[in-house]
Amino acid sequence: MPRLYLILFSFFFVVNINAQNNLKKYLSFAKEQADKGDYYYALEYYKKAMELDSNTIDILWNVAETHRAYKDYRKAEFYYAKVYDREEARIYPSSLLNWGLMQKHNGKYEAAASTFKKAKKKYYKQKKSYLYKKAKQELASVVWALSSAIDNTDIIISPLPASVNTKNSEFGHGIYNKQLIFSSLRADSISAAEEVYGSSYRTSIYSSEIVDLKFSNSEKIVDLFVENLNTGNGTFSLDGKRFYFSKCQEDGYNYKCKIMIANYTDGHWSYIDSLGEIINQPQANTTMPCIALIDGKETLIFSSDREGGKGGLDIYYSVISNGNQYGKVKAIKTINTLDNEITPWWDAKEQALYFSSSWHNSFGGYDVFSSAFTDKFNKPINAGLPVNSSANDIYYFAEGDTSYVTSNRIGVMFSKNPTCCSDIFMLIPPIIDVPPSKEETLADLNKRLPVTLYFHNDIPNPDSWDTVTPQSYMETYDDYTIMIGRYQKEYSKGLSGDKADFARLDIENFFIEYVDKGVADLQLFRELLLKELDRGAKINITVKGFASPLAKTNYNVNLTKRRISSLVNYMRRFNGGVFAKYLDNNAQNGGKVIFSQVPFGEYTANQLTSDNPNDVQNSVYSRNAAIERKIEIQSVSYLEDDKEFSLTTTNPVFDYGDSKRGDILTHTFRVKNKSNETISISEFRIPCDCTVAEAEKGELKAGEEMEITMTVDTKNLIGFMVKSIYVKIDASDEELRLYISSEIK
Repeated sequence: MPRLYLILFSFFFVVNINAQNNLKKYLSFAKEQADKGDYYYALEYYKKAMELDSNTIDILWNVAETHRAYKDYRKAEFYYAKVYDREEARIYPSSLLNWGLMQKHNGKYEAAASTFKKAKKKYYKQKKSYLYKKAKQELASVVWALSSAIDNTDIIISPLPASVNTKNSEFGHGIYNKQLIFSSLRADSISAAEEVYGSSYRTSIYSSEIVDLKFSNSEKIVDLFVENLNTGNGTFSLDGKRFYFSKCQEDGYNYKCKIMIANYTDGHWSYIDSLGEIINQPQANTTMPCIALIDGKETLIFSSDREGGKGGLDIYYSVISNGNQYGKVKAIKTINTLDNEITPWWDAKEQALYFSSSWHNSFGGYDVFSSAFTDKFNKPINAGLPVNSSANDIYYFAEGDTSYVTSNRIGVMFSKNPTCCSDIFMLIPPIIDVPPSKEETLADLNKRLPVTLYFHNDIPNPDSWDTVTPQSYMETYDDYTIMIGRYQKEYSKGLSGDKADFARLDIENFFIEYVDKGVADLQLFRELLLKELDRGAKINITVKGFASPLAKTNYNVNLTKRRISSLVNYMRRFNGGVFAKYLDNNAQNGGKVIFSQVPFGEYTANQLTSDNPNDVQNSVYSRNAAIERKIEIQSVSYLEDDKEFSLTTTNPVFDYGDSKRGDILTHTFRVKNKSNETISISEFRIPCDCTVAEAEKGELKAGEEMEITMTVDTKNLIGFMVKSIYVKIDASDEELRLYISSEIK
């Protein structure tokens, strides 16, 4: 070998060996720092490692994981995407799920929905696994968020001042005797600008005096300081003589805590001790105490990962007797999930438990929820915007009409990563409540539309020609969702392998993306509607009905009327009948609501959907058929001068059945003036040149009926058709729609 080549070979060999040695050192040190929680320094060394090797999948994965731990959601999303693009969840199965979670954290709900659907498909063969269950729940969550991400409140939200918040992390716990009690993760010996949470950082409990919502400089509560351990989560007993808090040691990325108790007298803490094993179960992480008065009994509520839980940290409670005796610990099963439920806080005024969860339908990672207590803890409700955000929102509590939440949302104090750390935010209601204008209210209500509600085939009241039903929509919804397994079984018949799995998955996604979303949309619309009716508004809601083409048109018209009737029944019965007075037009404030029905029947149904009653796989249980069986709240308007549209007919649709191309189809409809005044027919609106209409007379007296004749020329028509005319009357923007339908051969 020539000497020059030998020298060059030796040089590059030595350089490569040195590079490999440096790479190993960088990766080892980065992992060491990440394990200690020094995510910023870990990322600095991962950056050096990537300058030497930016393609190794293990390095990309560790960089993504460290960015997630550092709460840098934007960069974590980028690197999880790179990991999944390279290995498609074969090496790191959670890469796809974590990519979606970071998209959600960044408020990219539509992109996250697509990713979670992909994740469900990826994990479908392990349906009992956490990955599949989490992907399924997160798909439901972002579908809910897409409907709910409209902030209609005037609440002012702002971070607490620098006398409390720092570039580190603060966590609010409550207010007692005009003192904000909170904890903070600080290290006096290291610059806060470094954002390093290493061995020098400890969480300690602080206080700040409040005067007219002004917060004094915070002071560490020295009596509760424990050398080399973390303390936080403070709450007082009902008599103010005992103070419960958490004492924690580090356990990897997390903490292992016990609940402590201290006597409190004249501003001083003493006789600090740990609660016994009834509460602090051995080997469990037990933390975040909260004191509540429930059913007249002082109760300790807390979070723990003790044995027997659903998963992660669950919320439990124990009744306290004589100030120091703790009853049997019970789980709050209605709110606990596979993920974490944390930071419980009891609202004595509302008789509700507030907490944060990373599982229930949410805008971000942890959202704040409330569970009202009657004789039990009820199903949790998301606290909504702006309490929640796409980041982590925890430690909710309230004092008077002002509430507080701890969050790492955009707006926190930071030096490098805008979502690295948590601050305490204050939410203040507006001083002057100026009612919105009619235009603003209509805009808010219509933002929630359309609200689309889905039904099983021929429900409610199958095989009936009735136009009303005694059932409520939520009754039909509950029955419908119970049938998911049946739908999956029927729709996947005759299929095998992946095709059968994907058919079942398609049905499951339909129920999440459409059926469940419809209920979420209805609940949000309902709250806005009630608020407006309580102000005395008179509102007209237009609801259109649809159906799959399995039954004849006239039957479907009555079926869709029954479905609209089930919606009205739901509104009438909701919350003990709060809408009933508005539906019956006897509210003292003059508020009123009517539902204008437009029973479309099958007219906009997908004509490719099977109408063969013997082919139930496609005509009943397919996604294409199911998506047609619906009603839609499509528009909201004000009733001008408290007048309803006065022109009505009992049979707006005439179906000719089969006809030949070129036939002239004619039908006469009887219409009635249901008002107490004479009305004038102003004009017909006719979309098709093939259709003409003629009215028997131009005016109708109160209660009078007349005939309207509609004629359709089918010479240029083929297949199933429906043609309409719209009858207009003077001084009204509403119209009466009349239809002729036929299958033209």
